[in-house]
Amino acid sequence: MARRDDASVRLLTRNGHDWSPRYPAIVEAVNQLKVRSCLIDGEAVACDENGLAVFQRLRRKPTGRHVLLYAFDLLELEGEDLRREPFETREATLASLLRGSLPGLRLNEHLAYPGDVVFQHACKMGLEGIVSKRLGSPYRSGRSPDWLKMKNPAAPAIRREAEEDWGRR
Repeated sequence: MARRDDASVRLLTRNGHDWSPRYPAIVEAVNQLKVRSCLIDGEAVACDENGLAVFQRLRRKPTGRHVLLYAFDLLELEGEDLRREPFETREATLASLLRGSLPGLRLNEHLAYPGDVVFQHACKMGLEGIVSKRLGSPYRSGRSPDWLKMKNPAAPAIRREAEEDWGRR
């Protein structure tokens, strides 16, 4: 999460750790948005030469300007809680907010195609997977029946997760 208020910009992990010092390009981009406050949900990524997210790069170099935030939801804007708004309203507001933002912050484009088609293409590209969000759905922290996460079993990060899980047994 990227949290901007009158005092600062903070990048918060799922566990509530502030990783702002690790990712200066993201902090700079969020700080340059033309708002007083916002809360953006996204994923910090390091991309390869083709613009594809490569988890190993993030793992190897946990800090630096090469890491950017792919923003995929907007939970608060100028003190207004948007979590109850339908997904498509939050999406359009986020796209408008990020228009012209610095390179450390990018809009994660949403595709309005059948999930199976998008998933097949994501797998062919070697991506980790997709998240499908039901139109009209509010934002919920954690798992939701309105959001489906499909992982590509052949993606390196997913294979690594499976190997790490297997090693713990």
